[in-house]
Amino acid sequence: MQNVNGGLAPVLERIDENLADSLVRVFELVRIPSISTDPAYAGDCRKAAEWLVAQLDLLGFDASLRDTPGHPMVVAHHDGPSPDAPHVLFYGHYDVQPVDPLDEWESDPFDPKVKDGPDGSKIITGRGTADDKGQLMTFVEACRAWKEVYGELPCRVTILFEGEEESGSPSLKPFLRANAEELKADFALVCDTGMWDADTPAISTGLRGLVGEEVTVEAADRDLHSGYFGGAAANPIHILARALADLHDENGAVTIPHFYDGVEETPADVLKQWESLGLTAEKFLGEVGLSIPSGEKGRSVLELTWARPTAEVNGVVGGYTGEGFKTVIPAKASAKVSFRLVGKQDPEAIRRNFRDFVRARIPADCKVSFEEHGGSPGIQLPYDSPVLQKAKQALSDEWPNPAVMIGMGGSIPVVGDFQDLLGMDSVLVGFGLADDRIHSPNEKYALKSYHKGQRSWARIMAALAAR
Repeated sequence: MQNVNGGLAPVLERIDENLADSLVRVFELVRIPSISTDPAYAGDCRKAAEWLVAQLDLLGFDASLRDTPGHPMVVAHHDGPSPDAPHVLFYGHYDVQPVDPLDEWESDPFDPKVKDGPDGSKIITGRGTADDKGQLMTFVEACRAWKEVYGELPCRVTILFEGEEESGSPSLKPFLRANAEELKADFALVCDTGMWDADTPAISTGLRGLVGEEVTVEAADRDLHSGYFGGAAANPIHILARALADLHDENGAVTIPHFYDGVEETPADVLKQWESLGLTAEKFLGEVGLSIPSGEKGRSVLELTWARPTAEVNGVVGGYTGEGFKTVIPAKASAKVSFRLVGKQDPEAIRRNFRDFVRARIPADCKVSFEEHGGSPGIQLPYDSPVLQKAKQALSDEWPNPAVMIGMGGSIPVVGDFQDLLGMDSVLVGFGLADDRIHSPNEKYALKSYHKGQRSWARIMAALAAR
């Protein structure tokens, strides 16, 4: 095909020529205050969705606005050069976070501008520039350039933009279930991620899952005087503290039976790549006033935060916690415990084994109860996936430094939804930076990210289309 074999250069040139006009377009979208959490902005959320439908229509997509119980979805389809061309589903979200506190913004959050950043580089300012309007528009503008140069896209493209990502995506799963056949593709492209640094693009290959548990230990039928009962009556704080302390051994490993079932070691070449990024424990922890890693010994901070599971105590409550002093043995104590999961760890097995672990440490005359707080598995894409390798090379061709494959300590729920409900893996590529202040006052998006992000998606589409 002429638009794949040797035909990329004119598309990249068109992106460069279109940059000023593409800024006008992204400014129009950012000016719409599509705050999904506040019902007062429901009309603006719809307006943003309608704006995107109109833009995609102009590019020759079969685009439509789909109503949901919440804010509408935008769905669009575009044929590729042939029916057997690779088919991608591109996902982004047009809703944004509230802007409070407004008085901390240096300029109107919905009046975007190009300014000089602290380091002299150009930045685009405004709510949603990085999360996620600027990001999703990099893909739209890449499609525009392909269409203007060749009249077609190099692969089949379906687009899904939602308007509730910043408010928990309550309509997303039902929508995916109801429209699974229409939305299925070979794989998904997700742009709601970032770079390693301003010159180093990244592909996120792993997302940690999450299990939350609240455990409560009860002993006596009331708080007890510690002088009268101390030494004889069970203290639920002591019982709970011992159980929590037993969660880890002296080397930082989690001691719950079968906890590491489904956890695979990270390939040596990937670990070497992470080591080359130069993030030491001292540098990583020094930003928060610490210096010594507390997890499994012998592993780097990137491996600990990207590729290893965890057991963390997030809160403990028991006894008298007010001002002054009250000498009681409390009747009960509770703790909130979370587990970050990787690989093929089973959330329900982790929950079940944790509960058994705690029950085994409760005296016969005491009680323990548990409250579930959600659970989702981790996601790990195969490092040797041909799709990932093509995307990695395409990014490396565009940016000063080669692309790196990274992990993410948290989760992006839509990636799991695509895997569970549509049977698709996702390629996570975004161009945000750590200092973009997403969800905070003075959000920004580097002009370099916006420009080279468009070029990157054009390269990735060409690479994926090549057989």
